[in-house]
Amino acid sequence: MTVVNVALVGVGLVGKQVVHQLSGATLSKLFHITSLSNSKHTLLLAPGTPSIPADALLALLPPSSSPLPSSSTHPGTSYSPLNPASLISTLSQSAKQSKSHTILIDCTSDLEFTTFYPAAIKAGLSVVTPNKKGFSSDESLWQEILEAQNAPGAGLVYLEATVGAGLPIISTLRDLVKTGDEVSKIEGVLSGTLSYIFNEFSKPGKSDGPAPKFSEIVKIAKDNGYTEPHPADDLSGSDVGRKLTILTRLLSASPSSLPSLPTLEKGFASLPTETLIPAALEGIKTGDEFVAKLPEHDDEFETLRKKAEEEGKVLRFVGVIDREKGVVKCGLEKYPFSHPFASSLSGSDNILAFHTQRYNTRPLIVQGAGAGASVTAMGVVADAIKVAERRGVAVHL
Repeated sequence: MTVVNVALVGVGLVGKQVVHQLSGATLSKLFHITSLSNSKHTLLLAPGTPSIPADALLALLPPSSSPLPSSSTHPGTSYSPLNPASLISTLSQSAKQSKSHTILIDCTSDLEFTTFYPAAIKAGLSVVTPNKKGFSSDESLWQEILEAQNAPGAGLVYLEATVGAGLPIISTLRDLVKTGDEVSKIEGVLSGTLSYIFNEFSKPGKSDGPAPKFSEIVKIAKDNGYTEPHPADDLSGSDVGRKLTILTRLLSASPSSLPSLPTLEKGFASLPTETLIPAALEGIKTGDEFVAKLPEHDDEFETLRKKAEEEGKVLRFVGVIDREKGVVKCGLEKYPFSHPFASSLSGSDNILAFHTQRYNTRPLIVQGAGAGASVTAMGVVADAIKVAERRGVAVHL
């Protein structure tokens, strides 16, 4: 096998970057994009169709808001409505006929599409994705995905980009546990948005003058595109909760002499998560109205910051998996000025510390940009390379 086929679903910012990275001079010799899909349409490339440059390929897929073309002007390409079950069947049949492996890359943020992962895996397709939804929702779907990998001829599953974008967080965890290390605790700042907000709001050292107001920092973050359109989506902590759920489930799958971690039947919804949304602002429909009313609660946040500072500490919104105590939680924690979460973080970086039997004096720390289209796409493409290598493709990089 010399080439791996790729079917990409979701052509937003990350999806477009994936297409460009796979179309580079080196990887285009190893990967052949055979289909592109958005929420409504699928572009299919017939077997034997030569690779199409990234921009030209992306231009062939009409926006989901446009009607589906009846035919394509480019030789060897055709259109169909997006039907996940039908797409999986088509890809599986084509892979068997061509004797080439196919990777289904899901760059959507759609929970419904993830429910098709088990069928895809059983059909021999590998799944690579930055989509957190399927791995952090109900336990039943998580178990279906795990069980599907035991089917004869099953595909592989790689999800590095779900937790740290391009940061090697999941691969580090897997390497630790598969080589027999005992992970006792994982803690970290897993939201680039909340990292930026608290790096600006709660700095190490005594403040000389008035500290910036919490609402002002949130507004700047929103104006600069660091937050979701509605900042409450970030301040709810749900994104951190989803990432923590994934790490918890991966860690729980490994044998350990330490207490069991919670099952999280409802995924991230079962996780104790501290929300930073003031009670009076719950349910506000627009981000602009939320930001306009947030200053009314600056004193509440300033009280928390001031108390931490008096203790020689900073505030950080973190996720914690404490296996010795059998506890998983996410929320505001205080760290000394000298702690890496206080002294080493800047901007919107993520940072994660693995406390293990081997790394028992000082934790193993992974730090860097945990969001952004190009680094997330890098995490996805790196996973695709791992699949290709495991399926016999010589990736001499």
